[in-house]
Amino acid sequence: MGRSEEIRKIGPEIDALRQGMDWHVNDLDRVQILIESTQGSSHPGSFGLKDLVEEVEKGVIYAQGKPGQYTVTDICDGIAQGHEGMSYSLLSREIIAGMVEIHAKANPVDGLVLISSCDKALPAHLMAAARLNMPTIHVPGGVMLAGPDGLTLEQVGTYSVWHRKGEINDEQFCRLKTASCPTCGACQFMGTAGTMQVMSEALGLSLPGTATIPYALKTIRTLARDAGVQIIRLVEKEIKARDILTYEAFYNAVVIHAAISGSTNALLHLPAIAREVGIDLEPSLFDEVNKKVPFIVNTRPAGKYATELFWYAGGVPAVMLALKEFLNLDVLTCTGMTLGDNLQFIKDSGWIQANNGYLNNYRLKPEDIISPPNRPLQSQGSIAVLKGNLAPEGSVVKHSAINPEMHVHVGPAKVFGDELSAREAVLTGEIKPGDVIVVSYAGPKGSGMPEMFYTTEAIAADPQLISTTALVTDGRFSGATRGPAIGHVSPEAQEGGPIALVEDGDLIKIDIPGRTINIVGINNKHLNPEEISEVLKERQKYWQPKNNSSEKGILSIYKKLAVSAMAGGYMR
Repeated sequence: MGRSEEIRKIGPEIDALRQGMDWHVNDLDRVQILIESTQGSSHPGSFGLKDLVEEVEKGVIYAQGKPGQYTVTDICDGIAQGHEGMSYSLLSREIIAGMVEIHAKANPVDGLVLISSCDKALPAHLMAAARLNMPTIHVPGGVMLAGPDGLTLEQVGTYSVWHRKGEINDEQFCRLKTASCPTCGACQFMGTAGTMQVMSEALGLSLPGTATIPYALKTIRTLARDAGVQIIRLVEKEIKARDILTYEAFYNAVVIHAAISGSTNALLHLPAIAREVGIDLEPSLFDEVNKKVPFIVNTRPAGKYATELFWYAGGVPAVMLALKEFLNLDVLTCTGMTLGDNLQFIKDSGWIQANNGYLNNYRLKPEDIISPPNRPLQSQGSIAVLKGNLAPEGSVVKHSAINPEMHVHVGPAKVFGDELSAREAVLTGEIKPGDVIVVSYAGPKGSGMPEMFYTTEAIAADPQLISTTALVTDGRFSGATRGPAIGHVSPEAQEGGPIALVEDGDLIKIDIPGRTINIVGINNKHLNPEEISEVLKERQKYWQPKNNSSEKGILSIYKKLAVSAMAGGYMR
């Protein structure tokens, strides 16, 4: 007896109420599938999901199941940038996951199909899948096409700085903005949206080849319909989310994350998803894997090309085939087969070669996008976890997007209490080459953990600062971030972490090869570690947390319940 049948026996009103909608009496005994999407008019990544919902519905009906549509739409980090909305971004992950849980628990359903594209919606759906432990498939919502001359959305931040400085005029800037988002889908670079689509497939919860499909292609609709058929098969075989979300599956995801130079936000999301199945995904695992797995995917912002070209080059299956030696191939996936079986099927089917044909339109070869492991873009992955007296519990940096000259850097701190003040200091010339910008009280408990995208783009757009100036924060970064940006510093300032004690003129040393970040001087003078420790102890005596007691609403609840960024930033 399935879950829906059990619950219907308890509540006789259920059958009656459903027949007041689009249910025929013959539908009542079918396998019941909850189709949960983030479809809505929120942004291009969710606006087009209605098409995929309809295709999944067709697949479920074709396989003799009965689908039901539900939606909780998401917000867009790009639209929330630079105002109070950004503080709600990470929180929205928790709320979306909670609403999926509510929908699934309150209704008699046997399986889930989750459809999402972007930064917080996708990890929210994966968290819900892990929490609910039902037969589940995730359908990634694809990516938008690049604009003219390979224009991708994250470049607009740089053009905005140029516009403000008078380097391009109003008409030029308007034309660039108009051209940057030509279709529905997630952003065209390997930001958090693209990264998390890849993570869903790498974990085995999405059908092979579904991550980062260009939304404009018919293929994404075909695979959505296939997912509707396959969810019925998973229910019949009683394959549940936690059968797929094993430690070995998460390890595979970390390997692929290293290979694609994925967003640092994955270090918030993967541990939060793993925690739902009782797995502790330690930050040290990311560091260990990134030391041995090569960075091979040449997509923006760390590389050259838009993510649609990544899919044409073979996408996640091509990367997995290239890195088979690093992967656990015996893990179960939502196909009902192992990862090894999936890869063998793809290899034999000619699927990758068919995709590669699109690259001929661009006069590119697959190896231009996905490098062979023996000729990688970088011999190590993209992420490093730094610890030291400034970040005793750790911090995160994406070093593949940093000029090698900045991999070891010592500079004086310039301290700010919010991102926009820091950005203004960059734009007005207050920040000098060599400075280390410190933005504190931006962690989960301090302000909800907003991104620092505007500040990093202001730095990246300045040829003097991009290779000389770092930003350190207990907040987080956009998946589009370039340059020397160290985030997730823990403990955060609101909890009295050392980042709360930094003052202007303190010398901060960043050592990416050595995996350390330390305060090494006071008032521009180098001191030994014992002397630094004494200074910090003295400052701690006078420290007080930011007073958030008067705050109301859902954000205040999140701030009270959020855990450390290095643990995933989830609500307890």
